[in-house]
This record gives sequence, C-alpha cells and structure tokens, in this order.
Amino acid sequence: MVQTLGITKAITNLEEVREKFHLSQSNDPAFFTEWLEAQDSLSDPEKQSLDRLKNRYFAYVDKGKIAEGTVKIIMLSPLLELMGSCDPRFEIQGEKFVKFEIEAGGGEEEPVLEGYIDALVVRSQVWVVLIESKRNGFSVRQALPQTLAYMMANRNSQNPIFGMIMNGEDYIFIKLDRQLGEYALSKKFTLDNPQSNELYEVVRIMNRLVNLSVPV
Repeated sequence: MVQTLGITKAITNLEEVREKFHLSQSNDPAFFTEWLEAQDSLSDPEKQSLDRLKNRYFAYVDKGKIAEGTVKIIMLSPLLELMGSCDPRFEIQGEKFVKFEIEAGGGEEEPVLEGYIDALVVRSQVWVVLIESKRNGFSVRQALPQTLAYMMANRNSQNPIFGMIMNGEDYIFIKLDRQLGEYALSKKFTLDNPQSNELYEVVRIMNRLVNLSVPV
C-alpha cells in the first residue's frame, strides 16, 4: 500500500528534495536571468503604496512576532492586488491542495507526497507564481525544499516555472526547469535595508515573471 505523507514532513531539507526529484542547482549564470531583466518602472503612487507596506510591516514587527496569517493580510494580499494579479486574466487559488507521486526506484515503493501551498497565481490551470508564506522569524531558505516539491507538481513541464518564497521581510525568487532537472535562485531581497525599499524590485520582478507566462 502506498504511504501518503505531508510534503513538509516528507521533505525536510534540500538533500532530500534533490534526491527524490533528481534536481540540482544550476551554476550557469545564464540559467536564471529573468529576475535581472525587470525593467518596468513604477509610478509614484505604486512606490507610495510599497513604502506604506514596508512601514506597515515594521509597525507590526515592533509589536511582536507576526503570524503567517497576518503576513498574508498585511503584505501578500496587497502586493498581489497592486500587481493586478487578482484581475480576470488571472485566478488566485489559496491553500491549493497538491498531491503527486514520486516514481519508485530500486524496487521500493515511494510515498505519495501531498501538501498545501499558501498562494498561487494561475491562468488556465498553468501555475505562474507560487508563494510560500512563512511565519516571521523563519529564514526564507528554510521553505526552499517544500517550495521546490510543490513546484515539481506542476504538470506544465514544457516551460520553466517560477516561484517566490517570502516571509514578509525577505523575498527570494526561484526558477525551475523540470526537463533539465535544474533550479536556480535570485539574490535575497529584504525590507531590512534602511537605504532603499527593496519591495520596488520585488514587484518589478514579479511583474516580469508573470508576464513571461501569461499573455497580455
């Protein structure tokens, strides 16, 4: 009988996800250039909205730790709205149930992995941007194994897919090519930068990645 496990229990570190899905991190600088190609400028009202989000985040932090559900309300939802990702050409699915099987190897029966993602921007069942929201205080890299596992459930394997891991304060983008069995990461963007608001770059990159996958 096939054993069923939650993704967060079955996948706990990068070594496990690399082994189970035969993945490796690309060392080719040309593999993930999309996050460097975001050229769209932001309007003054958009910048003002992002400045307000940054100030809001730290106002909550100053009062104590922020739970995952709070991050969704005060940061994730406003970001998706600002980018127009809630409009008709997109479809937002929250707490999307994911279930898929790993091919058995060496005659051993592999478990079925199942889990939930926190937010997903999709169009015609094509996964465009996956966002794994974690409680404040967690490193975004801690969510990388589970996020890669979720992304591997994407059946649209002909084209690379993109993800973003966030915890409210820090943001990392991911590119995954299922056919090559490779992934790569952007640099980490953080609100903990007193000299600039790195949410500007986060929104520019999100717009770039979404528009690569979703026709205007």
